[in-house]
Amino acid sequence: MSTEALKAKSTELRAMRIHRRTTQSLDDLARWLNPIVAGWMNYYGRFYRSAMTPLLQRVSSYLRRWAGKKYRRLRTYKRFKRWWIGLIERQPDLFAQWKWVRVF
Repeated sequence: MSTEALKAKSTELRAMRIHRRTTQSLDDLARWLNPIVAGWMNYYGRFYRSAMTPLLQRVSSYLRRWAGKKYRRLRTYKRFKRWWIGLIERQPDLFAQWKWVRVF
Protein backbone atom coordinates (compact mmCIF):
# COMPACT_ATOMS: atom_id res chain seq x y z
CA MET A 1 0.00 0.00 0.00
CA SER A 2 1.52 3.29 -1.06
CA THR A 3 1.60 6.30 1.23
CA GLU A 4 -0.79 8.12 -1.10
CA ALA A 5 -3.29 5.26 -0.92
CA LEU A 6 -2.93 5.10 2.85
CA LYS A 7 -3.66 8.81 3.12
CA ALA A 8 -6.62 8.51 0.76
CA LYS A 9 -8.15 5.61 2.69
CA SER A 10 -7.50 7.38 5.99
CA THR A 11 -9.34 10.43 4.68
CA GLU A 12 -12.18 8.24 3.49
CA LEU A 13 -12.31 6.50 6.86
CA ARG A 14 -12.44 9.85 8.65
CA ALA A 15 -15.26 11.00 6.37
CA MET A 16 -17.32 7.95 7.35
CA ARG A 17 -17.57 9.37 10.88
CA ILE A 18 -17.86 5.97 12.51
CA HIS A 19 -17.70 7.45 15.99
CA ARG A 20 -20.81 9.53 15.29
CA ARG A 21 -23.05 6.57 14.40
CA THR A 22 -24.20 5.94 17.95
CA THR A 23 -27.76 5.16 16.91
CA GLN A 24 -26.58 1.94 15.28
CA SER A 25 -25.94 -1.26 17.18
CA LEU A 26 -22.60 -3.02 17.08
CA ASP A 27 -23.94 -5.63 14.67
CA ASP A 28 -25.33 -2.95 12.34
CA LEU A 29 -22.01 -1.16 12.41
CA ALA A 30 -20.17 -4.37 11.57
CA ARG A 31 -22.60 -5.18 8.76
CA TRP A 32 -22.05 -1.72 7.25
CA LEU A 33 -18.27 -1.52 7.76
CA ASN A 34 -17.10 -5.07 7.01
CA PRO A 35 -17.54 -5.06 3.20
CA ILE A 36 -15.59 -1.82 2.94
CA VAL A 37 -12.69 -2.91 5.15
CA ALA A 38 -12.62 -6.43 3.67
CA GLY A 39 -12.36 -4.91 0.19
CA TRP A 40 -9.41 -2.79 1.28
CA MET A 41 -7.79 -5.84 2.86
CA ASN A 42 -8.24 -7.91 -0.30
CA TYR A 43 -6.99 -5.22 -2.66
CA TYR A 44 -4.19 -3.49 -0.76
CA GLY A 45 -3.17 -6.36 1.48
CA ARG A 46 -2.64 -8.92 -1.23
CA PHE A 47 1.13 -8.47 -1.46
CA TYR A 48 2.21 -6.41 1.56
CA ARG A 49 -0.13 -7.07 4.44
CA SER A 50 1.83 -5.31 7.17
CA ALA A 51 1.60 -1.97 5.35
CA MET A 52 -2.11 -1.95 6.14
CA THR A 53 -1.61 -2.22 9.90
CA PRO A 54 -1.86 1.55 10.59
CA LEU A 55 -5.11 1.81 8.64
CA LEU A 56 -6.68 -1.21 10.36
CA GLN A 57 -5.62 0.09 13.77
CA ARG A 58 -7.25 3.39 12.88
CA VAL A 59 -10.51 1.56 12.15
CA SER A 60 -10.30 -0.04 15.58
CA SER A 61 -9.58 3.30 17.24
CA TYR A 62 -12.71 4.74 15.65
CA LEU A 63 -14.62 1.78 17.01
CA ARG A 64 -13.19 2.59 20.44
CA ARG A 65 -14.44 6.15 20.11
CA TRP A 66 -17.83 4.84 19.00
CA ALA A 67 -18.08 2.61 22.07
CA GLY A 68 -17.10 5.46 24.38
CA LYS A 69 -19.76 7.71 22.93
CA LYS A 70 -22.49 5.07 22.84
CA TYR A 71 -21.85 3.51 26.25
CA ARG A 72 -20.82 5.94 28.93
CA ARG A 73 -19.32 3.27 31.14
CA LEU A 74 -16.78 2.38 28.42
CA ARG A 75 -15.11 5.79 28.46
CA THR A 76 -12.46 4.68 30.90
CA TYR A 77 -9.58 2.69 29.48
CA LYS A 78 -9.78 -0.13 32.00
CA ARG A 79 -13.45 -0.90 31.42
CA PHE A 80 -13.13 -0.51 27.68
CA LYS A 81 -10.20 -2.91 27.54
CA ARG A 82 -12.13 -5.54 29.50
CA TRP A 83 -15.15 -5.11 27.21
CA TRP A 84 -12.98 -5.23 24.04
CA ILE A 85 -11.20 -8.44 25.08
CA GLY A 86 -14.54 -10.04 26.01
CA LEU A 87 -16.04 -8.97 22.69
CA ILE A 88 -13.17 -10.52 20.74
CA GLU A 89 -13.55 -13.75 22.72
CA ARG A 90 -17.33 -13.87 22.23
CA GLN A 91 -17.42 -12.82 18.57
CA PRO A 92 -13.97 -13.21 17.00
CA ASP A 93 -15.29 -12.71 13.44
CA LEU A 94 -17.44 -9.64 14.10
CA PHE A 95 -15.18 -7.16 12.29
CA ALA A 96 -13.12 -7.90 9.20
CA GLN A 97 -9.95 -6.19 10.43
CA TRP A 98 -9.77 -8.53 13.45
CA LYS A 99 -8.37 -11.22 11.16
CA TRP A 100 -5.12 -9.25 10.95
CA VAL A 101 -5.13 -6.66 13.76
CA ARG A 102 -6.91 -6.98 17.09
CA VAL A 103 -5.46 -4.09 19.07
CA PHE A 104 -7.25 -0.77 19.41
